[in-house]
Amino acid sequence: MVYDTYFVVGIIILAFALPAIFRAIRRGNPPRISSVMLLIGGGLIVVAIGAKPNAYSISAIPEVFEAVISSFMAYLNG
Repeated sequence: MVYDTYFVVGIIILAFALPAIFRAIRRGNPPRISSVMLLIGGGLIVVAIGAKPNAYSISAIPEVFEAVISSFMAYLNG
């Protein structure tokens, strides 16, 4: 379950990093922080895939998201 969390957090970080990179490039600024976010998100995904090589496919991503979010909600509810 820990690697599923790494995978989901990595995808979320990448989802925030990619638009930030494009915005920085469009404005003419160097994308420093967003590049670091890209490395962190990509690193989390690589760690998760390295630990469970055949667990993550395109069709399994919604199921992984659902499992991680439901375990997070169960944790919050006590």
